[in-house]
Amino acid sequence: MKDLNQLSTAGSILVEEKTEATVVKMSGEIDISLRSQTGAALRQVLDRSRPVVVDTSGVTFMDSTGAAFLAQLRMFGSEDGIRVSLAEQSTVVRNLLEMLGVDAMFRDTPMRPAAAGTGHAI
Repeated sequence: MKDLNQLSTAGSILVEEKTEATVVKMSGEIDISLRSQTGAALRQVLDRSRPVVVDTSGVTFMDSTGAAFLAQLRMFGSEDGIRVSLAEQSTVVRNLLEMLGVDAMFRDTPMRPAAAGTGHAI
């Protein structure tokens, strides 16, 4: 019998405090079903007033909800003087940000691509 958890493609957004920064780890399918998680994560991150590192290496799908979350995180962080960087990103995320023309928002930070060929785009 297969473990149903292994079959799930549900996404998640986890916020973790590290010594040097707040880490936002996104994984799975980032879509409209995570709308409440994006809002909660945004508030949590901005309340900390610490540098933010976003890891999207585990993202297999992202729609405009995820792209909007990343753009808002970067914009609001900038307004509050909080450095927001993409440390790891899946091919799906990189391609979506480029297609939407918002990849330039993250060009001042190093972005290491995750393993090529993972995930799927919209």
